[in-house]
Amino acid sequence: MPPQSPYAAAIARTPTRVRDVELPAGRTRLTDYGPDTDAHRLVFLHGLRGDHHGLEPIVAHLAGIAVTVPDLPGFGASPPLRRGRHDLDGYVGWARELLAAVAPAGDAVLAGHSFGSIVASAAVAAGVPVRGLVLVNPIADAALAGPRRIAVRSTVLYHQLAARLPEPAGTALLRSRLITRLASAAMVRTRDRSLRRWIHAEHDRRFNGFADRRVLLEAFGTSIGRTVGEFAPRVPVPTLLVAGARDDIAPVATQRALCRRFPRARLVVLPGTGHLAHYETPAAVAAAIAEFVAA
Repeated sequence: MPPQSPYAAAIARTPTRVRDVELPAGRTRLTDYGPDTDAHRLVFLHGLRGDHHGLEPIVAHLAGIAVTVPDLPGFGASPPLRRGRHDLDGYVGWARELLAAVAPAGDAVLAGHSFGSIVASAAVAAGVPVRGLVLVNPIADAALAGPRRIAVRSTVLYHQLAARLPEPAGTALLRSRLITRLASAAMVRTRDRSLRRWIHAEHDRRFNGFADRRVLLEAFGTSIGRTVGEFAPRVPVPTLLVAGARDDIAPVATQRALCRRFPRARLVVLPGTGHLAHYETPAAVAAAIAEFVAA
């Protein structure tokens, strides 16, 4: 029996509505949480290989805020884009259409976790209208230049091998449960054993929900080749960065430097937390977001 989510009760109390929206880029699955109102709406983009479930622990602590979480094209219940690649240009074009559909007045706050932070910051820098930007565990520096560069190189080789194999074998390699567990173990920082077990189980359930090999490889290329720092100087709206003090994918020193690149930004650092702040300390993340959204 898989371990139960420590946030299950809070998530169960949160009003939830599931809908599909037809965009020129393709059909997108949306999950709306909280009150059915446009006041203080937050649109939240999940990380690589995830879907809306990964952000539910944060959303469950955002009482009174309307939150919309899409499954990114090619992940979860959203099919791949109708045209183009699942690279940064493809996702920014999709994000522009999404915000026009769900927040046409331009008064939503756009948020992103990890890979979603790259898409969200690029979209706002490209002129997608929002009133604020929230980046959780943002990718501040190039992965191949960070403290985990050796591990990143190994991950790149793994994806290159998956690309060269025949499609069934390559996809099977990308969906390897062993690789998923190794990746999960490398990111977890909590010392709570029950929470660790649940995080590993959650990755087992969600990490392989990508549509096909092409989608994942295209998105992975963006995840290691682009950073939030490219777009920070061109973000015109107030910005909140939420970092983990023990995040070695996006270390605190790079987060502080990143914060200074935005015209208007502040940084919240969560002690004892790594790159999985959405799983390990969602209440603290939500508290920082709620204060920012209400401002």
